[in-house]
Amino acid sequence: MSNLLPNTSLLNWDALEGRNTSSAPSWELEPVPVMVNPWDVLLCVTGTLMSCENAVVIALIAYTPTLRAPMFVLIGSLAFADLLAGLGLILNFVVTYIIDSGFVTLLSTGLVITAFSASVLNIFAITVDRYMSLYNALTYHTEGAVTFTYITLILMWVISTVLGSLPVLGWNCLEDESTCSICRPVNKNNAAALAVSLLLVFALILQLYLQICKIAFRHAQQIAVQRQLMTTSHSSSTTKGVSTLTTILGTFAFCWVPLAMYSLVADSRTPVIYTYATALPAICHSIINPMIYAFRNPEILRSLRIACCWCMPYSFIMRPRTPSDV
Repeated sequence: MSNLLPNTSLLNWDALEGRNTSSAPSWELEPVPVMVNPWDVLLCVTGTLMSCENAVVIALIAYTPTLRAPMFVLIGSLAFADLLAGLGLILNFVVTYIIDSGFVTLLSTGLVITAFSASVLNIFAITVDRYMSLYNALTYHTEGAVTFTYITLILMWVISTVLGSLPVLGWNCLEDESTCSICRPVNKNNAAALAVSLLLVFALILQLYLQICKIAFRHAQQIAVQRQLMTTSHSSSTTKGVSTLTTILGTFAFCWVPLAMYSLVADSRTPVIYTYATALPAICHSIINPMIYAFRNPEILRSLRIACCWCMPYSFIMRPRTPSDV
């Protein structure tokens, strides 16, 4: 995201000190030092950590034959999107401080937008998958449900690619700096479209999780009626489920909503520090995603333990698992 911001990192110290270098021979000119923005370094380090973490998730899913259910495909797609986002941040750092090309800048910007758009849409797809696993539990593993998952996956990546290609297709502010949004070279219209889309996806996720809560409570009530008593295990399971949903929604809202709202009301004239302050939590969401969606899953955690220490407790093997336990 570094070159998405106003480039203030290159300073000519000779000009600042009032020295006249126009008449000096070329071999006597001192090289212009490059001042690296600490925020850009932080984003690059974050991108590196993000890439490594999600690469582990992809490797676990790819090399574990039992992780082939649709929910694991969606988790793998989410990890791949976050991996691309991390690589995009590293590429943006390189483009900002090493490569000086407007077209390459647009390409790296498109990669970042594509990756983060795919990350958000994959979270939405995982939410739909969880809802379907509860609402249509009997038909969840049918061939039709699997086909629907793959069609959704393809559609998500097509939409993300289209959104990422908009800066290359002309939705940029390289020729008119006055139209820049808080993230250069994305213009105001493109930033507003992305922000509104993000808020719409968040609203849909919120609605789906409310429906999931209703279904879970209804199932718990039916069990209580059948047994004349709400057992401790079912009560704790319901409480844990609500806690998980609260964590997912709270984290998503905290990380993404401030950036979306700020993109709608601010532009390139606002202080850059505010852009970094709102963008950093959104970027860090891709670091949190594996902890929420991958490493909480017992199957993936089992594969991770095997890969790390080649052993696992017997009690962990015997732990019951459900299709919605993602």
